[in-house]
Amino acid sequence: MKIAGIDEAGKGPVIGPMCVGGVLIDDAKVNTLKNLGVADSKKISKKKRPQLAGQIEKYSDNVFIFEISASQIDELRTLMSMNDIMVVAFSKVLGQLHPETAYVDAADVNEERFGRRLLEEYRKTSPEKADELTIVSKHQADATYPVVSAASIVAKVRRDELIEELKAEYQVDFGSGYPSDPKTKKFLSEWYEENGDLPDFVRHSWKTAENIMQTEGSDKD
Repeated sequence: MKIAGIDEAGKGPVIGPMCVGGVLIDDAKVNTLKNLGVADSKKISKKKRPQLAGQIEKYSDNVFIFEISASQIDELRTLMSMNDIMVVAFSKVLGQLHPETAYVDAADVNEERFGRRLLEEYRKTSPEKADELTIVSKHQADATYPVVSAASIVAKVRRDELIEELKAEYQVDFGSGYPSDPKTKKFLSEWYEENGDLPDFVRHSWKTAENIMQTEGSDKD
């Protein structure tokens, strides 16, 4: 039986894209993932994650990562909630993998609702496949199911790559990109002060960005 794990990296940051990773594997190979040492990506060192990602790709039937840029997130948030975006993004990954059972990290306070909405969204594009699909939607699935841990790792590695590319392209170190990071907030304030706006790789619809634009803007009035 083919099973898939799906998880995201970068839902919360104010800077950079969100990456939703999916890993398709034969359920008989789950022990292989365990033996590789897969775990929640946040518990694995940044140095070790790329090595594991390479091993995951080697033993998996398919690995797919759906990327949503900061500006795309801003645009989508004018039409739908972040939870809606997660449903659509997870469904895009399902549409590339078509497993018989999918284990997903629930991006909703209600696990069952997220799984139900995901199946409904998937049915729009793959009605026949959806009838044969079982979705297991759980909070902290990346800490429970190795195939979700694997998805968490490949998504995190890809987001880290994209973040490093942004830092190199703009020759700035904006830290982790999370709202709680002092380096990130300092970068946002200084960029806005110098340019009168925030760059496209920042999520303008985030409260952190809105507050900086309001505060810095009022200071100039």
